[in-house]
Amino acid sequence: MASRICSHSGDLFRQVFPYRTRTKWAFFSLILFLGCCIFFLGCGHSDSLPEVKEVSERPVSTTDSPLLLAQADQDTPKAQAGKAENAPMLEHPFPNASPAPNFGSEVTWLNTAGPLELRDLKGKFVILDFWTYCCINCMHILPELKKLEHAYPESVVVIGVHSAKFEQEKDTESIRNAILRYDIEHPVINDAEMKVWRSFGCNSWPSLRVIDPEGNLVAGHSGEIEFEVLNNFLKRAIPYYRQAGKLNEKPLHFDVEKMRRRETSPLYYPGKVLADAKNDRLFIADSNHDRLVISSLDGQLQAIIGTGQPGLTDGNFETAQFHDPQGMALLGETLYVADTANHAIRKIDLKKQEVKTISGTGEQRRGPWPGVTQSLFGSTAKDGFYAEPKGMELNSPWDLLIHGDYMYIAMAGPHQIWRMDLEETEMGVYAGNGREDITDGPLVPERPYTTGYSSFAQPSGFATDGKWLYIADSEGSSIRAVPFDPEGEADTILGTDQLPGGRLFAFGDIDGKYPDARLQHPLGVAYHDGAIYIADTYNNKIKALDVKTQTVKTLFGSKESGDSDEPPRFFEPAGLDYAEGKLYIADTNNHLIRVIDLETKKVSTLAVEGLKPPKLPAKTPATVAAVESENAEQAQSVAVSVNNEKPELLIDLKLNLPKGFKINDLAPMQVRMEEAGTAGLVDTKRFQPVQRIQIPLDQITVSVPFEKKTGKTEIELTWDYFYCSKGKEGICKVGSATWTIPVELTDGSAEGSLQLTQQVQE
Repeated sequence: MASRICSHSGDLFRQVFPYRTRTKWAFFSLILFLGCCIFFLGCGHSDSLPEVKEVSERPVSTTDSPLLLAQADQDTPKAQAGKAENAPMLEHPFPNASPAPNFGSEVTWLNTAGPLELRDLKGKFVILDFWTYCCINCMHILPELKKLEHAYPESVVVIGVHSAKFEQEKDTESIRNAILRYDIEHPVINDAEMKVWRSFGCNSWPSLRVIDPEGNLVAGHSGEIEFEVLNNFLKRAIPYYRQAGKLNEKPLHFDVEKMRRRETSPLYYPGKVLADAKNDRLFIADSNHDRLVISSLDGQLQAIIGTGQPGLTDGNFETAQFHDPQGMALLGETLYVADTANHAIRKIDLKKQEVKTISGTGEQRRGPWPGVTQSLFGSTAKDGFYAEPKGMELNSPWDLLIHGDYMYIAMAGPHQIWRMDLEETEMGVYAGNGREDITDGPLVPERPYTTGYSSFAQPSGFATDGKWLYIADSEGSSIRAVPFDPEGEADTILGTDQLPGGRLFAFGDIDGKYPDARLQHPLGVAYHDGAIYIADTYNNKIKALDVKTQTVKTLFGSKESGDSDEPPRFFEPAGLDYAEGKLYIADTNNHLIRVIDLETKKVSTLAVEGLKPPKLPAKTPATVAAVESENAEQAQSVAVSVNNEKPELLIDLKLNLPKGFKINDLAPMQVRMEEAGTAGLVDTKRFQPVQRIQIPLDQITVSVPFEKKTGKTEIELTWDYFYCSKGKEGICKVGSATWTIPVELTDGSAEGSLQLTQQVQE
């Protein structure tokens, strides 16, 4: 349920900014009051949490934020003068802020070597991202946070606090998979009991809280937010802490999951499948490999579309790029693709092997509905909310279906069903008032967000019997039906529409008849012969819903996740399709395609013969060298002689780490060397200036080959390494040691070896 901040903004202001600070920032509270209807774009609030008042409309912009309350007067002439040498001290932007609560000892930490405490992060701005991995708005905020992490690697640490909405999302292994699927690079807390959530006063997903370098809670925000807002906040807040010497600008590094799991699976989190029985083809959205795979129905590889690297590039099968593609629709030899993370619709000519973008720019749509050019307050559209598809920004299209002269689009971001004519002249809202909810009624209001019309909650999967469009409405754990007649009304076949409230929070694993049966975040549907087959994603099951009787039953799977054919076990299956008596299933977290024979009731795993993961792009030698070291030492000088009859210098390197630390064997380690002298004695044909250590250890050996000559030269050697605490804390550090090694090549006997030791200070 979409929540708003009208009644909550003042509470947040009081919580984050104490009385004297509130007085100082009264001007900003006036701004907040005037724009108090900032919309919580998140997935809503639990009925057990403090109530957030709802309003009927929302503004277009997401840039108005409680974070702006903390911006102080850093752009004033006084603040600018403070940046100059010998300038007066800047005023503390939050002089009366209160200490932030700690994270507690009962939570599980992921994406880091061990638990963190606030004292470990002293000197950093800490951004807490309260999220739940089902939530589309939480997905939208992740790339904005990644931009922030990359823009401020020295001074900002992001910590994800995963406070689950669904029961399945409390599972640590499920969260681990979400971290990998969304390519999260920061530590994550499994806040399964929502203790951290409550201690920071959250009531909607996503929510942010900001802790300053002194450990005080200074700002917060609920709903989606853009990088620019966070960037402006930090630009205004950082100068004081830097000038006062309270900012620790040495970067921290974390033992992230993707370094532990070097994935070699041919498929990686496949999201959707499309079966073409007529032409013996299976189209697979290999979502996290950012490509499409075409095979025969028995697994013979036919084609791969895309480079396997994320991007929005048109071209042929080998050069085109996608980003997390999901649902597909086929019309003859034209394949349409919901390119979800690119917020785009792609069109593929299968005969010419050409890919082009027909709608979407790569940027998420945050503005008004199509066809609306004014503020949403008081806006209407007499001829419907439509505009030309080309160049239009979209918002997380998740699935596609073609019926008649139109293609229907599950637009998960704004919780709506959109439609585009196949001539590609117009696209826009077909059903949904834009409120995240499960309500039936007429398809589209004349005024955005008007109640009494159909509402959806992150629609994620489509199927049809030719008369109705069936929808997996995931956040409401419901199966919906929308007529192809725009004058008709939306209906709920299975789900929560009949409840007076909390419709997004009634879920479970209950077979039976509507309205008592329950699903848990279904993402995929397929229709055949009076039955809707459902990928009941968070229950790890495949179910069948009899459309006529509105009765659902489990066919395959168990509440417990797994990857076996017998007994059948799945792990968050997200897509499925029917062809010739079989169901083809995208078993997403198992990185597999499963096949169910509906006659024999047998489950098998489809191996696509010859399919391999995409090749990773080559990394430059400067990958580690560009990182500022926590323990960088001045160059040390050690002389050595080498016999020119065996012109090779062996260098034994040893690290003495502080007590309680260990080498991070999953992070890159390398030794960089160059000949500093002008003698040219190094054998350049055999010399490796950058030697990457495949298995990082605290003792390694590298070599320098020389020509068979005599003379003197110098070798400069730098050893880059990562090390982490042994489980007590989740912090990893990067260090480097540099030596200048004078070398003399002689005719006489010489040792030809050298031992160097780096003593790392805690």
